[in-house]
Amino acid sequence: MKRIAESELIINSRGAVYHLNLRPDELADTIITVGDPDRVANVSKHFDHIECKFEHREFITHTGTIGNKRLSVVSTGIGTDNIDIVLNELDALANINFETRTENPELKRLKIVRIGTSGSLQKHIPVDSFVASTHGIGIDNLLNFYKQDNNDEELAILQSFINHTKIGKHVSTPYIASAAPALQKYFVDGFHQGMTVTCPGFYGPQGRVLRLALQYPDLVNDLPTFRYGNHLITNFEMETSAIYGLGKLLNHYCLSLNAIVANRVVQSFSKDGAKAVENLIVKSLEILCKVQ
Repeated sequence: MKRIAESELIINSRGAVYHLNLRPDELADTIITVGDPDRVANVSKHFDHIECKFEHREFITHTGTIGNKRLSVVSTGIGTDNIDIVLNELDALANINFETRTENPELKRLKIVRIGTSGSLQKHIPVDSFVASTHGIGIDNLLNFYKQDNNDEELAILQSFINHTKIGKHVSTPYIASAAPALQKYFVDGFHQGMTVTCPGFYGPQGRVLRLALQYPDLVNDLPTFRYGNHLITNFEMETSAIYGLGKLLNHYCLSLNAIVANRVVQSFSKDGAKAVENLIVKSLEILCKVQ
């Protein structure tokens, strides 16, 4: 079996993967990712027991249990470039032998659930509500560095999206990936369902104007009006498409959940975004502890 070189998989002096600073035994098979490092403790405070805490740069991990359920919560920082690091290193922890630097003969399928914040792109999805993303449409370019494998429906949605927005002409070639049905089926009651667009930035890439003119000024108007059958774009943020894309390629179960803190259509913002996130954390943990 092919050995992975030291330059490709960096393992530190304590035998941990470089960026996350974790060893394989320190990671649970059910993982919650959060963008904000401070949000890790907001999740782990609900654990009955915390067995370990590690951090390196913006990457903080707490692993523990709720009842008999073992979970890890990992901060990713903001953006798909960080997701590239986190998803690849989570998979390495699960599926690569760090001593031999070879792929394990039996591969694990991790359950990876993002708990984040997002802006709504539909009037009927108000602030403080929750969205479970059916698809991630990436305009960030990350997955274009990997060989992708889309089904016919994904390809049709993507082509319709490109035709509708003309976004490839303006900025980048979009890509698409889907949530894992095995996880999504548990997150229906109390969640809006729809497609999430992942952007490579918070200001210009999401159509915000401060002092700079935009290359694509119609973005916020074009995204809410997109339809493909029953599919519509519910929200946009900065991580989902990369989680779905890399998760699918690595054969893990992934789902992205977002508390809506802004509605870009009616230009409203949550009066208590922290409470909305806390409500999503509690609801998500209750559900995840029942998932086998």
